[in-house]
Amino acid sequence: MAKKFLLVDDSPISRKMLKSCIPVEGVAEFLEAGDGLKGLNVFKEASPDITFLDLTMPVMDGVQALEEMKKHDPDAVIIVATADIQAKSIEKVMALGAFHVLKKPPTKDSVREILQKVDEYRRR
Repeated sequence: MAKKFLLVDDSPISRKMLKSCIPVEGVAEFLEAGDGLKGLNVFKEASPDITFLDLTMPVMDGVQALEEMKKHDPDAVIIVATADIQAKSIEKVMALGAFHVLKKPPTKDSVREILQKVDEYRRR
């Protein structure tokens, strides 16, 4: 299971909600950022196991951040957490290398399901 999570969202409430959905067993560290540029910088410094990334943020949006994160680490597991579930948006982030798109607001079940998929992916 992943030990280091990066939560990138301009809403502290959204970050708190997401954090509460992640099972804490084995989690060593939660890192947070309130905009895409800060998130990118933390991502580069900390090399998180899993990054949750909002799309609509100030300074640098999630699409730009995702693109830069994947350039830095093509194997990074980045889960886009967004309320924008339009097919066009989902296709775009998946084409850029997002592992999955998580619809906001997250639930414990939806997050657990995605984390299981990440574990299965890493075991291959």
